[in-house]
Amino acid sequence: MTKAIQTPDHAQETNHESFSNSPQKKSSLNRRKFVEVMATSALAFTIVPRHVLGGRNYVAPSDKITLAYIGVGTQGIRELLPLLANTQFHVVAVCDPNKEAVGYKDWAKDWLKSEIRKTINKPDWEPGGDNSIPGGRDNGKSIVDNFYANVHPELKYNGCAAYADFRELLEKEKDLDAVKIMTPDHLHGLISMAAIKRGKHVLVHKPLSNRLIEGKKVIAKSRESKVITHLIPWDSNGSMETVMAWINAGAIGTLAEVHNWTNRPVWPQYSTIPIDTPPVPSGLDWDLWLGSESFRPYHPNYTNMVFRGWYDFGGGSMADMGHYSLWTVFNALQLTAPTTIIPNLSHVCGMKDPVPFQIQNNFSFPMASTVRFKYPANGSRPPVDLCWYDGGMRPPIPTELLEDNKDLPPEGMMFVGDKGKILAGFNVQNPQIISGKKMDAPANANADKRSQVEQTSAALPLFVDACKTGKQYPGNFSEAEHITEAINLYAVALRTGKLLKYDAANLKITNNADANKYLDREYRQGWDIASI
Repeated sequence: MTKAIQTPDHAQETNHESFSNSPQKKSSLNRRKFVEVMATSALAFTIVPRHVLGGRNYVAPSDKITLAYIGVGTQGIRELLPLLANTQFHVVAVCDPNKEAVGYKDWAKDWLKSEIRKTINKPDWEPGGDNSIPGGRDNGKSIVDNFYANVHPELKYNGCAAYADFRELLEKEKDLDAVKIMTPDHLHGLISMAAIKRGKHVLVHKPLSNRLIEGKKVIAKSRESKVITHLIPWDSNGSMETVMAWINAGAIGTLAEVHNWTNRPVWPQYSTIPIDTPPVPSGLDWDLWLGSESFRPYHPNYTNMVFRGWYDFGGGSMADMGHYSLWTVFNALQLTAPTTIIPNLSHVCGMKDPVPFQIQNNFSFPMASTVRFKYPANGSRPPVDLCWYDGGMRPPIPTELLEDNKDLPPEGMMFVGDKGKILAGFNVQNPQIISGKKMDAPANANADKRSQVEQTSAALPLFVDACKTGKQYPGNFSEAEHITEAINLYAVALRTGKLLKYDAANLKITNNADANKYLDREYRQGWDIASI
């Protein structure tokens, strides 16, 4: 059997010898070659019985990966289509608390339906429901069944099962190898934990969890398990190769700050809690949709593509986009846990009788914010501040750009040293030294400009190979610990609106006792992560 490449066990250890030669940096810089080799080459496997490979956590190389797809909204369907086209998977079940395609929203009215029709080779396919945007478990089952019937009829697959409750799915689908989780953010950690406990390999979209302590528990469980885990945004991370070469060569002096900004949110962000109580749509199990979160009346402003704006259900703009831009930065700069988190955020005012007042909001993310994380020195890397901006906020325009009558782009990244600056795209693409010692980019710098769909499709074989060999690969839950920590502390800082001092060893805010309640959630009865 060909031996698969494995992430070193020491990838999370602090290197106190050389910042530029750290294992984290080498892992980041070798990622491009790893993806290219693994995504374009088929590993040669000796076909042996499943039990020889090590029990239920391994699948024989001759087998397909049987997979359940949990969360069949618009983004779930978007990523289901390329997964179906990968013949090493067999989707055997879908799961969603919503049955019918009613009330869904998307970035374009007909694009998703058109893509579904092409993928399943059925030009007259309709979503049903309100006959608008596809979504729901009926659509998920229809897409899977039509794909296997129309595109691969020779395989004679049995029909795809459909479930409302992921707990029932995991109980009944005994021969399941893996799950892919595409639910709203508040269920990611819970379903991941349930799957890991049952020995199922896990693909999950960002964030790993929208509560810090829950995320830590899932990561700890994944480390003691033999299952393969993967946080999907790793597949679309940029490369720090050029930037690190310049920093290590002294192009901008000593690095002091990293700035990353996005134009998100580009969805409605609600500044008040809904007070009207429209009826629950037919086919939606609202109690299952809420899952671990406390009960409240149904409202469409909580669901579908707008869930991420609520602290209870989402992770905000940083959870949405920061995984794509910053995970590679965390690896390259050896960022572990911040000591201080400093928020600045917008607010909303209302009128009561003739008197204006500021709405006290600890239930939804602000329209715009900046959050500064202060990271201590690590080995030879000095202290560094990481500054996140969303809602159209950006750092001050550097003098170097002002002199050329230039502005900052709507989304981007900037590395600031004591002797210069590097400006790059949001995902660290196209870096350029705008002041400091001018240098050419390394000859082998990553110039990968594939689309996110292409990158996701190329990454799927890595997951398959990992499931077959039992060898963990880059982008697993353990590697996501520190980006998960930052994204959840971002939410806590915004929710309190206060400067926070963080004790990572004890998972505790030391200067604001009240903020600690936001590090974890109060689970509803029957939904506790310890017993799920």
